[in-house]
Amino acid sequence: MQNAPASKRRWLIAAVFALPAFVFIDGCKTTTTTVAAPDANATDDAALAARVKQALVADPGLRSLPISVATYKGVVQLSGYADSDAQIQKALAVTRDVPGVHSVSNDLHLRPR
Repeated sequence: MQNAPASKRRWLIAAVFALPAFVFIDGCKTTTTTVAAPDANATDDAALAARVKQALVADPGLRSLPISVATYKGVVQLSGYADSDAQIQKALAVTRDVPGVHSVSNDLHLRPR
């Protein structure tokens, strides 16, 4: 009968030492997360900006205007100067017609006279 309490004591001591070991081992697990390559969006944005610039240069009324094109996740920002409101509206329309453009941010201004 004296063996029973001693064996319980041994199990209790083993459990006391084993529990922290499991806690520390569990903390050492590594987690892997998949992150999309940031270059994928940059490449898409650069290609979209190139297509928008090409479309603007292809229009004879917009070809000579100093218009800058910036893109971020399908949003195109046009900045620069135009000679008339009609040219600004035309530049916005041409840009919206380019495949891949989600929206257009207008920062075009009339040239000072």
